[in-house]
Amino acid sequence: MTTTTSPRTPTAIDGIAEDYAKAYAALDPLAATSIGIPGFDDQMTDHSPAGIAERAELARSTVRALQTAEPVDEVDRVTVAAMSERLGLDGEFFDSGEVFADLNNIASPVQGLRDIFDLVPTATTEDWQNIAARLSKIPRAMDGYIESLRLAASQGKVAAIRQVEEALRQSALQAGDESFFPGFVDGAGDLASDGLKAELADGVAAAQSAYGKLTAFLASELAPQAPSQDGVGRERYRLFSRMFLGAEVDLDETYAWGVEELRRITDEQTRIAAQIAGPGASVEKAVAALDADPTYVLNGTDALKTWMQTTSDQAIEDLGGTHFDIDGPMRTLECLIAPTHTGVIYYTAPSDDFSRPGRMWWSVPEGQDTFGTWREKTTVYHEGVPGHHLQIAAAVAKKDTLNSWRRLMCWVSGHGEGWALYAEELMAELGYLDDPADRLGMLDGQRLRAARVVFDIGMHLGLKAPAEYGGQVWTPEAGLDFLRSNVNMTDDFVKFEWMRYLGWPGQAPSYKIGQRIWQQVRKEAEAAAGADFNARDFHTRALNLGALPLSVLSDAVLGKL
Repeated sequence: MTTTTSPRTPTAIDGIAEDYAKAYAALDPLAATSIGIPGFDDQMTDHSPAGIAERAELARSTVRALQTAEPVDEVDRVTVAAMSERLGLDGEFFDSGEVFADLNNIASPVQGLRDIFDLVPTATTEDWQNIAARLSKIPRAMDGYIESLRLAASQGKVAAIRQVEEALRQSALQAGDESFFPGFVDGAGDLASDGLKAELADGVAAAQSAYGKLTAFLASELAPQAPSQDGVGRERYRLFSRMFLGAEVDLDETYAWGVEELRRITDEQTRIAAQIAGPGASVEKAVAALDADPTYVLNGTDALKTWMQTTSDQAIEDLGGTHFDIDGPMRTLECLIAPTHTGVIYYTAPSDDFSRPGRMWWSVPEGQDTFGTWREKTTVYHEGVPGHHLQIAAAVAKKDTLNSWRRLMCWVSGHGEGWALYAEELMAELGYLDDPADRLGMLDGQRLRAARVVFDIGMHLGLKAPAEYGGQVWTPEAGLDFLRSNVNMTDDFVKFEWMRYLGWPGQAPSYKIGQRIWQQVRKEAEAAAGADFNARDFHTRALNLGALPLSVLSDAVLGKL
């Protein structure tokens, strides 16, 4: 396989993509900040029906422009295929009304209007002026969001009561004494004059007042309309699944595969447990032994942060130039403890110019002070290198080949999270998880991902659980017990994940399904190349394409478009 190395002359299709990227950044300044496009950090996204409609029309007009443009090379053909699929689905979501009902426990404007402040620049006085301006705009954004939720409710689309109640709890937290905002603006310190500090204080008051208004709306107006049923049904689920995968899969076949994959992983864990804790030992006994072994235990978040950084740096040093191309600013990955306490570990992308590096965040739950490296080494590889950081930073760096939409804006959960799970198993293949403890940790994570394929699809489609889990139609309560029996994490973490699957249908399964498709694409590439197959060339070509819908990935990697 060969890759493009010389600068490429931008085409008319690149121009369409660049125009879309610029227009979208202006219409969604929070997205612009998230992906590192400068110039919008003092602005706020319009979450009202009118704002959503404007973004939907931009998607439609861009698809129309792509349909009349003539691709000149393979890069263009991939761009047309990927943008047509992604923006076409944006239009479908708008037409379905789902886009107006956006509310869950992890990834909706309830969280987004706060979480964006984890990513804003804070190094200069101008940065804090932008923050003050954005804070002051939260009330208008919240009013628009409430208007959209109200419109969706009038069309019979309201999130289940569990999600509304959890969103209400989170909203009340940001409106109250434990809000994130006051402590955040204290970070301005000497960079803010007395006048700017007053503006920041006003912005905090505005943000807390806006969350107070959302809390009241959720409690008095939306909760009474919220259905008790969590499952969304087959037709709605198909749409969500396509959005997160960029492909349509046979949901019944995928459910059956998930059941078998869960059994396979569980059997392998049992074999490794015997290596760790002796013949006949259960997985639970092996976990207890590892958690009691000081070799694998970190005490305190400072030690956790240092270990994350050291493990990440070592992976970059070892893999760069041998198995992957990791050059320049791509070699910098910051490992940080997040200001929130959800238990989630996540990655945020570098900015367009890499002035903000890629970052791995650990949102440590309240009260947790010990951490098992055996469980989390594979997570560092998932979020860092060769996982998300390598994947995303490689695309950002491809200015000589890819347009801004391909480099910065396109994100498909199944592609990105599937690659990260593929990367975990690749590190096992390369010998980095040979310690049975680390191998058990990787399987622990893989078991979680397989379990949520089973529960997420089964719950929302109303399927029957596997015989070993009762064989009855899935209920939320049965799902919680099922997750507890398959996830070696704190109960608070399990409950958070359970709530996520109930309220964000199709997203969690995209990890394991995406990994499956990545593995299938590699097999296709191996079959096509025969004895000439080279894993490094395959990975380089695939990563240099940037994020893609999984329906496009195989043809793009194999040069069939």
